[in-house]
Amino acid sequence: MAALVAGTPWMRIRVIPEFAPPFIFRRHFRLNFSVRASIDSDAPVRVRFAPSPTGNLHVGGARTALFNYLFARSKGGKFVLRIEDTDLERSTRESEEAVLRDLAWLGLDWDEGPGVGGDYGPYRQSERNAMYKQYAEKLLESGHVYRCFCSNEELEKMKEIAELKKLPPVYSGKWATAADGEVEEELAKGTPYTYRFRVPKEGSLKINDLIRGEVSWKLDTLGDFVIMRSNGQPVYNFCVTVDDATMAISHVIRAEEHLPNTLRQALIYKALGFPMPSFAHVSLILAPDRSKLSKRHGATSVGQYRDMGYLPQAMVNYLALLGWGDGTENEFFTIDQLVEKFSIGRVNKSGAVFDSTKLRWMNGQHLRAIPFEELSQLIGERWKSTGLLTESEGPFVDDAVQLLKDGIDLVTDSDTALSNLLSYPVHATLTSPEGRPIVEDKLSEFSAHLLAAYDSGELFGALEEGLAGWQKWVKGFGKTLKRKGKSLFMPLRVLLTGKLHGPDMGSSVILIYKAGNHGIVSPQAGFVTLKERFGILRQLDWEALNQDHPALESAATISN
Repeated sequence: MAALVAGTPWMRIRVIPEFAPPFIFRRHFRLNFSVRASIDSDAPVRVRFAPSPTGNLHVGGARTALFNYLFARSKGGKFVLRIEDTDLERSTRESEEAVLRDLAWLGLDWDEGPGVGGDYGPYRQSERNAMYKQYAEKLLESGHVYRCFCSNEELEKMKEIAELKKLPPVYSGKWATAADGEVEEELAKGTPYTYRFRVPKEGSLKINDLIRGEVSWKLDTLGDFVIMRSNGQPVYNFCVTVDDATMAISHVIRAEEHLPNTLRQALIYKALGFPMPSFAHVSLILAPDRSKLSKRHGATSVGQYRDMGYLPQAMVNYLALLGWGDGTENEFFTIDQLVEKFSIGRVNKSGAVFDSTKLRWMNGQHLRAIPFEELSQLIGERWKSTGLLTESEGPFVDDAVQLLKDGIDLVTDSDTALSNLLSYPVHATLTSPEGRPIVEDKLSEFSAHLLAAYDSGELFGALEEGLAGWQKWVKGFGKTLKRKGKSLFMPLRVLLTGKLHGPDMGSSVILIYKAGNHGIVSPQAGFVTLKERFGILRQLDWEALNQDHPALESAATISN
């Protein structure tokens, strides 16, 4: 036999009584029951992200916010931001501002919350204390909670006794059955007290988690718990329940570490007559060693990744794939595509491993998907701000970005890419093990012919004509030396760029030539012009290079 307890139009709680007395908590009465929540499919979807402003926004919190955002947007619902700042000692306004800044950077705009307002405010728990006290008094009047005058010493003694008896460290219930006279006596003495919630001694509570399926708890493992401290401050589980209920939150999507809190919260929902939302507990984000991701594994906050040069769209894409997929092999999603594809039913309940290498790769995919004009502006401004170039835009910047973009996964990588192009470590390359075969392939003779082409003006004349002129000159130069393929291009690359590997050689040499003519490279960039490179080639001691001697360093390091 089931009874329905009326709630809001969109939710009802199904109560399954297990014996006859009326469903009401009295001061000395316990009820054995189980609770299931059911939700009206026509109800408006309202979800919330409720960070504590005690530090930076962790990637795990960012993913939770993202899943809430995607669920709300995919259902045409509301995404609410609530600040849980009841930890007065650790909460700071600076941390709150940092969290808001990181969420805004990710593009997770909230419909209600700080800076936006809404019909269910205020949206900081510290501004809702009067409401918590009101509901605590309501529970006291109904007998669902009672005053507990136990001192800290008494509570510690209870824990010790429980440990000796190998029992769960639950409250003994000393003040649960106290006579009214005893309570009045302590009140008259001014003894500090907390509000404790009466938990049924028997029975169970079940929820149907949208990710984990049916989850149940036995009530006898809990014990009466505190909802208001002796200093008048509400406890987390009480605040959260009152907030979610009074803000009409329909779905609570949060990290699995909050799963044990659901038992306390469900009991409070029931006692206050509030409808319960649907719950979805998302798995933790794991480090490569499958432990919980923490600072010891490297960067863990959104702000750190932003400062490292990651794009918000790449972070959003990668975080979405930590525990979710659309059922295809596709891994590249824009935020709009994620909204279209997202389903809470496809969120995996097992832990997802955070792979920084995969994130870097994905950032490169998103970086190269940016329209070229925007990409060139982004990287050009970076080069000017870091002192590599004197200008942030123009033909040279566009050509350099076009040439180097495939080797850039982060905006910050562009500094190394351009610096490598401008540098000329020819001596280190020629004395490396990888450079030895090229030196031994009559490189001194090859160099002499190349110097002759430079002295005659033939080479620079070809470079003036661009890529077509370069290609025509290389073909003729190869015929003169009776070389082609690798035996032609490897010596050319080494002598002109100073490296064994790199982007397209023709485009590289043309860009180096232009850089020397336009004066766009800053003096401190370490740039070696083509003219200076040929000066270095003239001074090379080929006899010494041809001697068999230990390498100074690996060309693999140089070329990269």
